[in-house]
Amino acid sequence: MAKKNYFRKKDTNHYTVAFYNLENLFDITDDPKTLDDDFLPDSEKKWNRKRYEKKIFKLGTAISNIGFSKTRKSPILLGVAEVENKKVLEDLVNTKHLKNKDYGIVHYDSPDERGIDVGLLYQKQHFEVVHSETITVLIDSQKGDRDYTRDILWVTGNLNKEEVHILVNHWPSRRDGADLTSYKRVAAAEKNREIINKITSQNADAKIIIMGDFNDDPSSESIKHLVQGDLFNPMERLLTRYAGSTSYRSQWNLFDQIIFSHNFHKYEEGKHCFSDASIFDDDFLKIYNGRYKGTPFRTYVGRKYKGGYSDHFPVYMRLRLS
Repeated sequence: MAKKNYFRKKDTNHYTVAFYNLENLFDITDDPKTLDDDFLPDSEKKWNRKRYEKKIFKLGTAISNIGFSKTRKSPILLGVAEVENKKVLEDLVNTKHLKNKDYGIVHYDSPDERGIDVGLLYQKQHFEVVHSETITVLIDSQKGDRDYTRDILWVTGNLNKEEVHILVNHWPSRRDGADLTSYKRVAAAEKNREIINKITSQNADAKIIIMGDFNDDPSSESIKHLVQGDLFNPMERLLTRYAGSTSYRSQWNLFDQIIFSHNFHKYEEGKHCFSDASIFDDDFLKIYNGRYKGTPFRTYVGRKYKGGYSDHFPVYMRLRLS
């Protein structure tokens, strides 16, 4: 009987691009410049070396499997949110399931008061960074005070020798109410539009990927403002009553999204084109029983340690290299 070939030829030209909110990936060292006191060994959460190493091991396992069943590869590009610093990303890419992938890291410290940032991991054999910078989102609270939110990470590089622009986002939260804070996320969308307009003014046919935890669903005002007519959001059809990337009070949301320019629909030799998009919600990432069965298996619920992965599922899309 012939041995089944799992690495079929048709899989070799498909690649995974993903985004993952890593849910408070803090180290265990106090940073006096940020509000990281909840994630220290002497805090109520008792965030210690053992728990930290368990979390990054689990996250490494999850990341290595995103899209693997379809492409036979781990993500070649992975945007991340809620990371404290570059060191935690270095620890992450050196975990058992990622260290042989040769991931590079793009990270900058942002002005967020808690010290959580966005970043980009990339497989060096497939992506070459040409330029990177952060773009500050200036927002004031309703009281007129500065709201120190996360910067937008803008990375330009060559993906399998094709130039691509990537914007990694983590928009202001809904903590004070979705409606009351909506204007903040619209402002973040407008800042992304400014970057997109700058890119396309220099190259009308530039390929652009916008990814992140937008703290809004595909139907929200901010996302509609971002997408307009020149971008495509493949995540619109993925949110249902029974599925999303994060769950709150028994309701699914799809805050985590990957959006891109329409030219990813073109089939051109030597270029990448869009194949499909999905939520990576394999069973091992879920709570397996009880009231919250099927929702993301979190590291903490409040101050109670659960030992899971994240309160978000990763999302991803497949690109085909023609």
